[in-house]
Amino acid sequence: MEFEERLASLAAKVRQQKSAIQTEEATKNAFIMPFIQNVLGYDVFNPLEVIPELVCDIGTKKGEKIDYAIMKDGEIQILIESKKIGEPLHINHASQLFRYFHVTTARISILTNGQEYRFYTDLEAPNKMDEKPFLQFDLLDIDDHLVPELQKLTKSAFDVDSIISAAGELKYVGEIKRVLVDLFHQPDEDFVRFIATRVYDGAITQKVREQFAQLTSKATTQFLSDQVNDRLKSAITSSAQPVIISQAPAEAPPQMSASPTESANEKDRIVTTAEEIEGYNIIKAIVRTAVDVKRIIGRDTISYFGVLLDDNNRKPIARLHFNRPQKYLGTFDRDKNETRHPISGLDDIFSHSETLIATARGYEM
Repeated sequence: MEFEERLASLAAKVRQQKSAIQTEEATKNAFIMPFIQNVLGYDVFNPLEVIPELVCDIGTKKGEKIDYAIMKDGEIQILIESKKIGEPLHINHASQLFRYFHVTTARISILTNGQEYRFYTDLEAPNKMDEKPFLQFDLLDIDDHLVPELQKLTKSAFDVDSIISAAGELKYVGEIKRVLVDLFHQPDEDFVRFIATRVYDGAITQKVREQFAQLTSKATTQFLSDQVNDRLKSAITSSAQPVIISQAPAEAPPQMSASPTESANEKDRIVTTAEEIEGYNIIKAIVRTAVDVKRIIGRDTISYFGVLLDDNNRKPIARLHFNRPQKYLGTFDRDKNETRHPISGLDDIFSHSETLIATARGYEM
């Protein structure tokens, strides 16, 4: 499997199983050990690569343990401290990491709850772990920009100098992005004034500030939505996965071809949302256990987002009806009859895993 596929597979597992995990130990077994082994590529059963429960006696502190230490070239390179899935991560949870970081050869430490991973190094003072992470990664909200940076931590690509040299930029870019998110969702007075002075010629009175607080919030929301839609359209139309204007049922007679003007107008009406893309990725993660993931193709239409096997209209796996407030997942039986299941969120797709897998396997017979 490619690195991205292994990452997506673990993300699907976390999404499907997290509600069943009740303890830190279960979190380690279900999510963190697979992350170390399947994503980073270190053998969790080889003590020359991964040391669990590493004892870190320092001064008067006796018997404390680091959950995992990852070895490479005979030296400790990465320390990992684990918490239970769902437990918020805070720097106060990393006391063992702080204490042990400066007395080992490790330059990277990780604080995780199995879903969110925070990566630390020593940018501010040599051999002293920073209080702020240089990289934050959430398996249920994967930032594609960070995937190559995470890949640098894998066994086959591990280069501590390269990681540290990129860490400073990653840290501050991440913090700037979080500041922008806060400003876009809840603009503060300085940001509102900054915007208002560039588009309003009059005096910035209290009434004007109140008005522009609402306008700024509305404008930033629309701006972000426009950016997302434009990038999704560009990505889909330029990829190998075609955007289909309409899709007739498998047994339907051929339809008359639309005129170029009609086709262009219909294409303009297709908007692929981030939620549809995420739903498609969930279905791929489920069905890839039955067929090669490269054979699972997504097509968007005006009324639904379709998932096909082999890019073949006669092999529908599922349809995502996400264009109305009540969302539906469409599944298919052996006769290609569609059944629509109301869903309240993307996690509900996992409850139909057996049906989706059975549908994909049915086309192999």
